Amino acid sequence: MTTRIRKVAVLGAGVMGSGIAAHLANSGVRALLLDIVPPKANPGEDTSSKAFRNKFAAGALANMRKQKPSPIVSEQVFANIEVGNFDDDLARIEECDWVVEVVKEDLAVKQALFARVEKHIRPGTIVSSNTSGMSIVGMTEGRGADFKKNFLVTHFFNPVRYMKLLELVAGKETSPEVLKTLHRFGEEVLGKGIVYGKDTTNFIANRIGTYGMMKTIAGMGAAELTIEEVDKVFGPPLGRPKSAVFRTTDIVGLDTFVHVAKNCYDTLTQDEEREAFRMPDFIHEMVKKGMLGDKSGGGFYKKVGKDIQVLDLSTLQYRAQNKVRFESLGAAKEVEDVRERVAVVLNGQDKAAKFAERISLDVMAYTSRRIPEIADDVVNVDRAMRWGYAWDLGPFQAWDAYGVKKGVERMKELGLKPAAWVEEMLAAGRTSFYGVENGKDTYWDIPSKSAKVVQENARTQRVEYLKRGDKKIDGNDSASLWDMGDGVTLLEFHSKMNSLDDQIIEMMGKALDETEKNFKGLVIGNDGANFSAGANIVALLWAAKSGEFEGIRQQVRTLQSTLQRMRYSPVPVVTAPFNLTLGGGAEVTMSGNAVQANSELYMGLVEVGVGLIPGGGGNLQLLRNVFGPFAADKDFDAMAFLKKVFLNIGMAKVSTSAEEAREAGFLSLQDGITSNRDFLLSDAKARVLGMANAGFKPPRPTRFRLPGPSAAATFDMMLYDMELNGQVSAHDRKIAQKLVRVLTGGDTSPSVLVTEERLLELEAEAFLSLCGEEKTQDRLQHMIEKGKPLRN
Repeated sequence: MTTRIRKVAVLGAGVMGSGIAAHLANSGVRALLLDIVPPKANPGEDTSSKAFRNKFAAGALANMRKQKPSPIVSEQVFANIEVGNFDDDLARIEECDWVVEVVKEDLAVKQALFARVEKHIRPGTIVSSNTSGMSIVGMTEGRGADFKKNFLVTHFFNPVRYMKLLELVAGKETSPEVLKTLHRFGEEVLGKGIVYGKDTTNFIANRIGTYGMMKTIAGMGAAELTIEEVDKVFGPPLGRPKSAVFRTTDIVGLDTFVHVAKNCYDTLTQDEEREAFRMPDFIHEMVKKGMLGDKSGGGFYKKVGKDIQVLDLSTLQYRAQNKVRFESLGAAKEVEDVRERVAVVLNGQDKAAKFAERISLDVMAYTSRRIPEIADDVVNVDRAMRWGYAWDLGPFQAWDAYGVKKGVERMKELGLKPAAWVEEMLAAGRTSFYGVENGKDTYWDIPSKSAKVVQENARTQRVEYLKRGDKKIDGNDSASLWDMGDGVTLLEFHSKMNSLDDQIIEMMGKALDETEKNFKGLVIGNDGANFSAGANIVALLWAAKSGEFEGIRQQVRTLQSTLQRMRYSPVPVVTAPFNLTLGGGAEVTMSGNAVQANSELYMGLVEVGVGLIPGGGGNLQLLRNVFGPFAADKDFDAMAFLKKVFLNIGMAKVSTSAEEAREAGFLSLQDGITSNRDFLLSDAKARVLGMANAGFKPPRPTRFRLPGPSAAATFDMMLYDMELNGQVSAHDRKIAQKLVRVLTGGDTSPSVLVTEERLLELEAEAFLSLCGEEKTQDRLQHMIEKGKPLRN
């Protein structure tokens, strides 16, 4: 059988098929995207041409360029995707190691396609279906032994790039080696979280997720709650996405939601809660009227002018949303830890909290009764809901937060029935589904009636594990230094939003002291939601309004010198950014000797949004990255490079992926990209050890041949025109002038080489002068209060 997957055929170019092809290409895997030949031609179309015959697959590529959020990490990934059609190109699946079917959810259509596929694949080729409901027995009826041995379900979630879950479902004849191969490929190449489901309707995530949504919709009337109230309750207060219930349905599409629920109702004839999947009449009416959600311009919510209105279920007319205020939700806002927050809501006394408790306990009880029908253990179920529905806590984790024993007692009061094994677990003395033993996560294993270690890939690393192992070297309120083992230290930020402050800068210095003295190398990374959202602008604004400019100067110069020290330390420093990596976070990232980034990296120098320019060396760092080995080259025209750097900083551009960050110059071609966030710290450690063991030597400082005032004047002519045309304000232009002076080297000429230290001096001078500007202070104030930039 296939053990290494180099090329994949995707059969079906709809939303899911094109999303799978895009993500394969994102991950560096070649994809062959095929669809049917269009059954009808428009006037003038040549039906014999490739353009016509490949129209559906080619159209999918065109749609990828327009979709938001984008399914691709860079325009460059299109080089990894070929298109074709089933009639002309199906034989080409012989080139592929894996064939994934993503056609219409119609058993006859799938069976007919698999009959054709079997004629062209090589022996041992893995074949899978992305179905969410069809049985493997039915889909493989009539196929040969080798086909069945290499067949399984691979259920991706939409949007494929962003949703971590990949459900693997084996048939009775599926080879264990096939599962191992796709598990490894999905986890390590595609960056997915792998969950094992059973060959049951809608598998794990959609079975539980649909049940929960249906019970919520059915119960909200009696609870006297509106759509917007339900979504506020079942969003972040309960550790769920802001889209909660009804907004999620709008995103998915009401027609799709109805199809999934109907599939449950039609096939789950033995489910004691089958009636819960019967769709209410008003949703059928909405579908009939074309109120399908985002795809039709309106579902439960609709944009009317600048406002988002909500559906009144009694009239099926849209109205303005009401303010949602409940004491339980207000209390939850004050709680950062998600487990504590969920407990606060579920223990509340207002009607919103009581409804949340009733529905949550109902879903927990139902889920407990679905083991082992849909999955073998609580781990697979919880992972499915976290990775497929973006819940912070799976149902059993939320039950732990509420209290298992308390939950069982309350369920009985409410007439709900938990599975017998839950009470058996409590009787055995285990009071929670999860625990920690010898530093390892454990879960209650139902068949053995004992605690077992949660299985994870060996590359999984988290700061949490270092905490359990008592690996702390030093720390303060905003940062900690940890011993990762094998001679590597880890500097973790843990301030609010991991924003840079004095304590983080102090710990950077201590981290370098300790690592240079006793270790091989340093990694900078953390377990947070974001690597770093930038500098602490609250403290900066307070200092500026208080006239503490000398203090600001000292802070800026200390950050600059600390990051420069990091760059030129005798031990290698690897930064491990992910998600939001803005402003100072980007400067920390670029100050390392190498970067190991997560593929989902939203990185940029965004200081102009608050009326400033980068102050921690960001201008120098981006110049250094973009100019590369040509910084001092006499025969090189600096203007094209300066323009790129100027636009990146001056337009506050933020990458939408690590690949885009590389194209912008924030990362180099030599920097690494990790698809699976769980592996990021481990990969960064491997990189720093490789550098240390290969005889690392710090780089030489860069000297730049910059054009000086003449180039600055050229830039300012452009800015003058933009101000005249109303494209920028006078203050925007002032900020840009300060930026240009730094980037062009100040009072210099191409005959003089500008040092890094001189550029840092120019940067500090410009940063400090802008801090004194009233309009910059207004921008800082507005960002703090409103969370968005002010144009003044």
